[in-house]
This record gives sequence, structure tokens and C-alpha cells, in this order.
Amino acid sequence: MGKKLIFIIGGARSGKSRFALDYANRHFSKKIYLATCEVLDEEMVQRVENHKKMRGPEWLTIEEPINILERINQFWEKGDVILIDCLTLWLSNLLMRGESDKNIIEEIGSLIKAIKNNQTSFIIVSNEVGMGIVPSDPLSRRFEPSFQRSSGDGQSEVWRGF
Repeated sequence: MGKKLIFIIGGARSGKSRFALDYANRHFSKKIYLATCEVLDEEMVQRVENHKKMRGPEWLTIEEPINILERINQFWEKGDVILIDCLTLWLSNLLMRGESDKNIIEEIGSLIKAIKNNQTSFIIVSNEVGMGIVPSDPLSRRFEPSFQRSSGDGQSEVWRGF
């Protein structure tokens, strides 16, 4: 099977992760799940546990909220596919760490380059951002253009979107 690049986007809690897992389970045998979530409260503990149960033991799970490029470079040879869940949380994590817009754009460019230059297939899960009202706070207004860059720049004729 040739390399696949899949981008799954939808609303919060709309079933994107389950769809991505089902897709990966049908099309790949060696699967890596790259979780970008930071577990900061009890609700997130429960959500992470539910996601682990959905995946099952056949998945190699890597939890990395910031340095996903390092983890991709470290683990790509161990899987047929890397499922990144989710791009939106990764960008939020970078913003919350105080990264400048310039650094975030460079990180996005590096991620896109790594995905394109890697032989492994990728499934990227992301929340829809930007179809609602203009955010009221400055951090959220910074987030939207960064997200749009990340979800738009990497797509080309080789991406399949859901």
C-alpha cells in the first residue's frame, strides 16, 4: 500500500477520533497514536482513558503535547501510520507556552515538511475553527490564523480529507 495522507476535521466531540481510529484499523496493521492532549483536570483524565479503550492494545501510544516532530522522527519506522490527535490541541499547547506567531508558523512548516518527506502514512485529526463568531479575546484571535495556516498549507493533491 502506498503512503496515505488523511486529514479529518470536524466539530468538538463530533466523533473525529473514532472515525480516524476506525479508518486506521481498517487500512493499517502497525499503528502509532500520537496524543497531543495535556491532562490538566479530571474530565480530561476520563476522556484520555476512554480514548485508550477505543484504541486497544494493538496501538503504540505516544503522549507528546509539544515536541511532536521529535516523536515523529523517533518512532516513524515502527508504524505504517501515525495518527496525530489532535492538531488543534498541539497548536493550543504552543500558544499557551508563549510561543511567538513566528515560531508557531515555523513549527507548522516543519511538521508539514516532515509529513511530506516521511514514508509513513499520516492521519491528522483537527477541530473545525473559524466558522463561528470572531473570538472575543486576543489569544483566541491569534489561534485562528495559526490553525488556518496549519490546516491549509499542508494540503495538496496527495491529501484525502474527511
